[in-house]
Amino acid sequence: MGRRKIGFVSTRFAGTDGVSLESTKWADVLADHGYSSYWYAGILDRDPDTSMLVPEASFAHPDIAAINAEVFGRLSRTRQMTRKLFEISEHLKGTLYDFIEKFSIDILVVENALCMPMNLPLGIALTHLIVETGIPTIGHHHDFFWERDRFSVNAVPDILEKSFPPVLPSLQHATINTAAEQDLAMRKGVSSHLVPNVLDFENGPPPIDAYDQDLREQIGIAPDDILALQPTRVIPRKGIEKSIELIAELGEPRCKLVITHEAGDEGREYERMLRHVAKRAQVDLRFVNTRVSDERETSPDGQKLYSLWDVYRHADLVTFPSLYEGFGNALLEAFFCRKPVVVNRYAVFISDIEPKGFKVISMSGYVTPESLNQVRRVFDDEAFRNEMVDHNYELGRVYYSYRVLRRKLRTLVFQLTGEDIV
Repeated sequence: MGRRKIGFVSTRFAGTDGVSLESTKWADVLADHGYSSYWYAGILDRDPDTSMLVPEASFAHPDIAAINAEVFGRLSRTRQMTRKLFEISEHLKGTLYDFIEKFSIDILVVENALCMPMNLPLGIALTHLIVETGIPTIGHHHDFFWERDRFSVNAVPDILEKSFPPVLPSLQHATINTAAEQDLAMRKGVSSHLVPNVLDFENGPPPIDAYDQDLREQIGIAPDDILALQPTRVIPRKGIEKSIELIAELGEPRCKLVITHEAGDEGREYERMLRHVAKRAQVDLRFVNTRVSDERETSPDGQKLYSLWDVYRHADLVTFPSLYEGFGNALLEAFFCRKPVVVNRYAVFISDIEPKGFKVISMSGYVTPESLNQVRRVFDDEAFRNEMVDHNYELGRVYYSYRVLRRKLRTLVFQLTGEDIV
């Protein structure tokens, strides 16, 4: 049998969001077992020779943004809007057929486009395509619409019911946490495969090298400063004000709070609020997103750009005070890079990660004297710190390694095709 071909479909495969990162890991593991991967999306940074860029597949396309503005936050839609939804979906379905034909796709992997309604026509198009072709499909669901308040009032209940996600014979579902697995079963009456996010714990991260050894100097952090890393986007659900509160309460002037990502697509009001709060609390807050890229490269103005992994390697502490996460990649990355981490006990952490025995500095919505004492001990007690991070790394190897993903994908592919990946 020839090399099998997997077609990944989403609104975006670019940057360091969870969908883009996890889909790449799936492709890497599948490549080890003789599968070639191809990419379809509205925003792409993949090889043009193995991908298809369709602008209308992006949630940021003007037509899609206009649809979202009209159907969310209200209870009815116009006849013209219904026509527009299905006209664009027919166009997208045609491009999906072209994608399958061009690359001779054997299996589709739909990344979040059948669960998060950022692009309603794409979800409709995929549902109709799967019904019409019966193509074996994995729906990799990172978030569901019912988990987001902004989708609770809408004028598309019929579409959400039928396509987010659909229940079809040739569609297998993969969820990333226990709550999502249970919700999907309750709401749709279908089972799913729980496939957690993973990292390559078998090999681990590379050490600081000649390229990134000057990172602290380049972002204005002195050798004896304490680098507290907030490796997330600047959006309200990340709870970054709690990181500022933590640093303020520590009362350690050497401690600098470094944020690696930009504000993203939810506006800059939250960033302005954080700057104000940090200034009032006398916390040295650094936004370094202009010096951090998806990979090591040089900016158009000649500045050296570092990868997120470079920043992790220089961190003394990782702060992760999120209010909500579908999984929590930054937490996994901290374990992977052997960094101590402060975690706000969000729901998925409580249900899926905490019971496995990871050692973190936890808080439940607010900074406590106990959490502050633990942070100080992490800074001052090297043996305590090393025991914590080594313990977490070994648990990561057990629960969140590529070996785990390989086993999960073997089951998914076998149930879809009857073929074993070995």
